[in-house]
Amino acid sequence: MKNGWKRWIRGWSLIVILLSVLSVSGCSVSEEDGLQEVTEKVSQEPEVSQKDSGKSEDQEKPGQTEGDTDTGSKKSAEKKIWVYVCGAVNAPGVYELKEDARLYEAIELAGGVNQEAAPEVLNQARVLADGERIYVPKQDEAESYSLQDQGLESNAGTADTRGKININTAGKEELMTLPGIGEAKAEKILRYREEHGAFRSIEDVMQIEGIKEGVFNKIKEDITI
Repeated sequence: MKNGWKRWIRGWSLIVILLSVLSVSGCSVSEEDGLQEVTEKVSQEPEVSQKDSGKSEDQEKPGQTEGDTDTGSKKSAEKKIWVYVCGAVNAPGVYELKEDARLYEAIELAGGVNQEAAPEVLNQARVLADGERIYVPKQDEAESYSLQDQGLESNAGTADTRGKININTAGKEELMTLPGIGEAKAEKILRYREEHGAFRSIEDVMQIEGIKEGVFNKIKEDITI
């Protein structure tokens, strides 16, 4: 009888121990599964937020790039011209201006006119052309100047004559700015005009002593009548 009770108690003890082991193992598995699920959710959320933030940044960039492109295109659209200012100015030289610049702006860049200048004979409101040569005459040259002869009236000049020296009206100082024309040759040109009248073609300048084909080839692109 005692042996029977012992066997019965020992059997139930084994059952209780087995149930305890099974319950602990089940809790461990459940906890691990729960932790795994939470870990997966947490790891997935930042990826989604990064993608979303990346999209928002990409959406902002086109607007910024477009603004920068507009600014760059405006700067590149601003065309420039270069002109040579000489004569009775304080700082003769080549100057850069905007495309629709006026004559007075070029003179200002050249330091303005000096005390010998006669700026009143020039149309200072005239729009300039690229590569133009601007000569500001002296007071003793003013009588030989006229806006019509120099092609300086607004919209009256042409691309072929604008910036060239008119050998029928230019003074000595202006003639001396031509390549190969010194003081002696410039005085001979003035004397020829007094004795024979105006030149009828630019080739007539070769009638001047000392101005032959070699000198003419140097100045023919810079003179007009």
